[in-house]
Amino acid sequence: MKTFIQALPKVELHLHIEGSLEPELMFELAERNHISIPYPSADAVREAYQFHNLQSFLDIYYQGANVLITERDFYDLTWAYLLRCQQDNVIHSELFFDPQTHTERGIGFDTVVNGIYSALNDGQEKLGISSRLILCFLRHLDEASAFATLEQALPHKDKIIAVGLDSSELGHPPEKFQRVFDRALAEGFLSVAHAGEEGPASNIRDALTLLKVSRIDHGVRCTEDEALVEQLIKNRTPLTVCPLSNTRLKVFDSMAQHNIVELLRQGLCVTINSDDPAYFGGYMNDNFIAVANAHSVTQNELAQFTFNAIDASFVSPQEKDRLRQITQSFLDNLPV
Repeated sequence: MKTFIQALPKVELHLHIEGSLEPELMFELAERNHISIPYPSADAVREAYQFHNLQSFLDIYYQGANVLITERDFYDLTWAYLLRCQQDNVIHSELFFDPQTHTERGIGFDTVVNGIYSALNDGQEKLGISSRLILCFLRHLDEASAFATLEQALPHKDKIIAVGLDSSELGHPPEKFQRVFDRALAEGFLSVAHAGEEGPASNIRDALTLLKVSRIDHGVRCTEDEALVEQLIKNRTPLTVCPLSNTRLKVFDSMAQHNIVELLRQGLCVTINSDDPAYFGGYMNDNFIAVANAHSVTQNELAQFTFNAIDASFVSPQEKDRLRQITQSFLDNLPV
């Protein structure tokens, strides 16, 4: 099954680019920018990646982002991720970035988005990996900060396809950002939101009704509400699930307890993603392999995760057809 997974074309819809900052690159950028970090080595950084909940992860995540200063830094960060996509046969990626993480410490919005977008363009041209970029508001900050960030994004509509909502879910429900999302939708952005990871199933409902999101990031706690599950199936609302992240952050005690395969078999449009792979121990192949090792899944079920992600992606119908053809061609040419 591992060989099949490695060759299977994949589409990633839930990836925080700051969360792909590997310790080695963190040290390289710290040295380049003359920034002190509180770890003596890359190994020491990895040893610190023992999280007991979302907040314990976020504390070190924001600390690591401090080494990102220049447009070149954001380019290098994104390019390193794209090389991992190439290695894992990811043919399309829709990635998040957190501008407030950087603008709050004096880094220009343009610096962030231009560095990332330049690498994404090169990824298309040099690696054949298509992509879309999603701006996420930090939900632990206030509405005014989100509105200010949206204003900064308006000159970059050609680069940003959607807005999202991430960071601490507990204590920061979707309704806190309803007005910001209304404005973003009026400006032509699509919308997504993290919901139903640490927070309750009601956050999923509220993200759908108040923020009018096209898909739910995580959403694994939907099973607390049977009517919600039926609604998600009926509307084919995508859930961008992150298996290794969920187990590392103790949303599930083990991969065997994870509900992603159960959700798939119920008919939900669930997808596999890596979230913050540098921190959670795995990129796309690692997540697929972890699910396959813990659950008795078939090749067709694993391929369905890719087809679901294609359906849920923010690309044109023609581009979806192209991605489906790539995936179907792979399946059709498997040895009997």
